[in-house]
Amino acid sequence: MVSKDRRRRELARQKYARQRQRRDESVRRTKRRNVIVAGVVAVALAAGATAYASVTLIGGDRKGTTDDAAPAPSATADPCARPAPGSPSKKTWPKEPAMTVDAAASYTAELATTCGRITFAMDAAKAPHTVNSFAFLAGQGYFDHSRCHRLVDQRIYVLQCGDPKGTGEGTPGYTLPDENLKDPRLKGDVYPAGTVAMANRYDGTDPKTRNSGGSQFFLVYQDSPLPPNYTPFGRITGGMDVLKKIAAAGSRPDPATGNTAPNATVVIDKAVVRKS
Repeated sequence: MVSKDRRRRELARQKYARQRQRRDESVRRTKRRNVIVAGVVAVALAAGATAYASVTLIGGDRKGTTDDAAPAPSATADPCARPAPGSPSKKTWPKEPAMTVDAAASYTAELATTCGRITFAMDAAKAPHTVNSFAFLAGQGYFDHSRCHRLVDQRIYVLQCGDPKGTGEGTPGYTLPDENLKDPRLKGDVYPAGTVAMANRYDGTDPKTRNSGGSQFFLVYQDSPLPPNYTPFGRITGGMDVLKKIAAAGSRPDPATGNTAPNATVVIDKAVVRKS
């Protein structure tokens, strides 16, 4: 005859197994979305070939039960430091800032993050609106103290930042035109490692969702199969090791937003753009 203690232990083990199965399935579902746009764009891979199906899933999947409402704890230690004192920006603007960048000049962005320094060269000649906006927002302190809220580490490999809300739904109040989508470096529908590009809300079919970039951008740390729908405006010149460290720490589902958040605490303490 099975004792009451042994029965309780068995029931507890079964409950834990069910919870673990739900969490693992939640991770798989979320990572399959391969979120990348400001709202969330899913990239589907068809069997035997790479195909794309872009779907707007703004707000993510908020459904869940009591057992799987909380993300599974990470077994990986946080490799990043504590954020500098300060609060994310709440500023917005009614329209795109006036053009002030020199298309013939070179611009470098520097992100001082809790995980290390990341720098990238920006192409004002090919993406003047995007570079102008990025320089404006950096000058306004818009990126300072903001969390990089999304890490995609399956099939596509990107870290997404630029939303002070940290949800994937924040905007500066205006949108930007798509630019440089025919960049020859995007050959074969691949965004190569080192690319910096703008996220947007393009759903893959409706032309009205074009030209919907804002402040959110993503850093590609490994070659990623993506259709050329996202303005490439920069190339990483330093800090790829920082991105690899962040990626190595892994990601977790965020039930509140539907994103896959990095396990590392990635916060932009300060963003600066310099002209040279």
